[in-house]
Amino acid sequence: MESYIRFDWAMKRLLRNKANYAVLEGLLTTLLEEKVTIQKLLESESNQEDEFDKYNRVDMLAENSKGELVLIEVQNNNEYAYFQRMLFGASKLVTEYINRGQGYDKVRKVYSVNIVYFSLGHGKDFVYHGKTEFVGIHEGDVLELSPFQKQTFKVDKVSQLYPEYYILKVNDFNRVAKTPLEEWIYYLNTGNVPEHATAPGLDKVKEQLKLDRMSREELNAYYKHLDNIVILRDNIMTERAEGRAEGRAEGRAEGRAEGRAEGRAEGIAEGRAETQTAIARNLKSLGLSTEQIQAATGLSAKEIEQL
Repeated sequence: MESYIRFDWAMKRLLRNKANYAVLEGLLTTLLEEKVTIQKLLESESNQEDEFDKYNRVDMLAENSKGELVLIEVQNNNEYAYFQRMLFGASKLVTEYINRGQGYDKVRKVYSVNIVYFSLGHGKDFVYHGKTEFVGIHEGDVLELSPFQKQTFKVDKVSQLYPEYYILKVNDFNRVAKTPLEEWIYYLNTGNVPEHATAPGLDKVKEQLKLDRMSREELNAYYKHLDNIVILRDNIMTERAEGRAEGRAEGRAEGRAEGRAEGRAEGIAEGRAETQTAIARNLKSLGLSTEQIQAATGLSAKEIEQL
């Protein structure tokens, strides 16, 4: 039994309480490397849930003391178009939180903080930061703000006007936590807090997110949530492993007949197709809608209906 409540459950049930804002503020302060104070939590169309999302993802939208928007999203299950989803979420916030008729100078700064419990893309790090810069194609210089723009917008760089993205690939963290950010990643990964942690907010985790503070009813719901995550993850991992094995076998057979390189490529492609079909069949058995399965696998509605 873990000592502390998982972060995604805490976001859904506990951290929306103003008395617990210090936990979120600690994470954001550590990640953004500046003091963050949450003024209030906001609601938006991008902040809605459906039945599948109850254990697959959870998000929270906050406004800090500067009037900037911070979208924090936890994703438990693999989503092949997650990069586009990040873009959509941030872009939607930009348009939702500006009143009709206001000038573009009123566009709000957006931070998109994504805590993912799956392998997103390929990379060696476990924390990634994305921002927008304009680089000259001939001179290679970065386009800067004019002195008037810096004074008006109270920023030093063009990138500070645009949405910024943070991706925390917590499952990829497998080292001893030595920095405040690594202490946070360790908690997000394991549900435990390092013994001598000094990162902002983790002291509040120890105080406010203990399992023994939950009622029996809350504990039952919490453990059901954990079971759902484990079952879904195990099913998908199994289907992928089977799909890869089938793809390799078919690739070898095709390779012998038509050439190793071409066969390997076809085998991999067929393996991926088999994997997506198997995942879709599994999700369909769990009662998910065709639209939800399309979002998770990329298959067409007709292909899903034929399963």
